[in-house]
Amino acid sequence: MKNILSFIIALFLFLNMNAQASEIDVLATMQTKTNSQDKVWVGTFQIVWNDFIDRIVHDIVRFREGTPAYVQDLNNREFSVTDISDDCYYKKVGVITKNTKKEISKAIKKKFNETSDILDDLNLKPAPNSFIVYAMLKKDFEFLNEFDKLGKSNFANNKKAEYFGITKHSDKILKRGVKVLFYNNRNDLAVILDTKGKDEVYIYKNDSNKPFDLIYKEMNRKASKYKGPATLGRSDELKVPNIKFDIKKAFKEIENKRVMGTNILISQAMESIKFDMNNKGVKLKSEAAITGLLTALPPAAETPKYFYFDNTFVIFLKEKGKEKPYFALRVSDISNYQ
Repeated sequence: MKNILSFIIALFLFLNMNAQASEIDVLATMQTKTNSQDKVWVGTFQIVWNDFIDRIVHDIVRFREGTPAYVQDLNNREFSVTDISDDCYYKKVGVITKNTKKEISKAIKKKFNETSDILDDLNLKPAPNSFIVYAMLKKDFEFLNEFDKLGKSNFANNKKAEYFGITKHSDKILKRGVKVLFYNNRNDLAVILDTKGKDEVYIYKNDSNKPFDLIYKEMNRKASKYKGPATLGRSDELKVPNIKFDIKKAFKEIENKRVMGTNILISQAMESIKFDMNNKGVKLKSEAAITGLLTALPPAAETPKYFYFDNTFVIFLKEKGKEKPYFALRVSDISNYQ
């Protein structure tokens, strides 16, 4: 019985550890540091944060209880709507009314033919002192040419994955949609997959777990030094796994916290991401929202003041309406005045 119990406990710990290892960490910014091996960032929450600063707070955001590092990164506004096209995002800032959900739902349906994945999770109870800052980012594009399906084969740790790409038997036209950024060896390489529109897909093979912004800079630095061919050679092959996930995250560290120096209380802060990349192209849908309240400021605790002139001090005497004093005294050795 004891052996069976030990086995069950060991199995539970193993499954739990693997479940945690497989989680994807949703990051607030490109600069966010994390120990997670799998992580994702989309600019949607930054778009919401920028509007939160500009339209609600009118200043950078800090919290008396401590400001998370990612909030400080968000305050730096390294990403904004100027970095993407107008046709791929929708945003809304305003007081929460009985029509807020309907208005947003109607707008994203009209612009993207999409429904929301987070509105039902938000507290949208109408109140004159409530607010919502919302955004949806939507991308849907096809590769320049549809890549071949390569079937299943091993990924790291002998896990199976579905792949697409180019083999020696593929139509050579497929290679036109691939640009080589650099190829240093089989474990240090990067390519760009071209699309029929204005988007490009960068894929960089490297095991670094630095913040995304540093990895991106590193990739471009290596590309600038690369002197090899920018196109796939006759015998070169391409192999990319299909990627698909649907994830949602609440930024709990900043929920139910008052922005320092304001009457603004963040109630909810949330982001959702749906991503699907296969041999045909990429589909990305992401939403983010911050809801909150404009509350009464708590009374400031009165700090006692101690006007103790118990060390060297100076006295000035001046007539009212006059600019200059007519008397000045510096007291240092009090025995001279006692």
